[in-house]
Amino acid sequence: MTLALDLLTIVGVSAGCFFFVAGTVGLLRFPDALTRMHALTKADNLGLGLIVLGLLPQAAGLGHALKLVAIWLLAQVSAAVASQLIAGAVLRQRSAIWP
Repeated sequence: MTLALDLLTIVGVSAGCFFFVAGTVGLLRFPDALTRMHALTKADNLGLGLIVLGLLPQAAGLGHALKLVAIWLLAQVSAAVASQLIAGAVLRQRSAIWP
């Protein structure tokens, strides 16, 4: 049983790292701030979710598992707020340039 849980952890963390790398590639390749932000928020949220999902079988108990899920949820909320603030700033800057 521990071998199956270890394999689930390896697959989850590896898939999460893949999505983090994909988001980084999008950050480097996309032309403007909004498309870069789109690539980062989608890939990073999915990557963190997969990493947390992979780490859940390794949690020492229910308390540790709930802490992992709470960290993931707080990261989701903070990423959503930050992306809204950045997108608003970009749109305000664009409207000041092109009235």
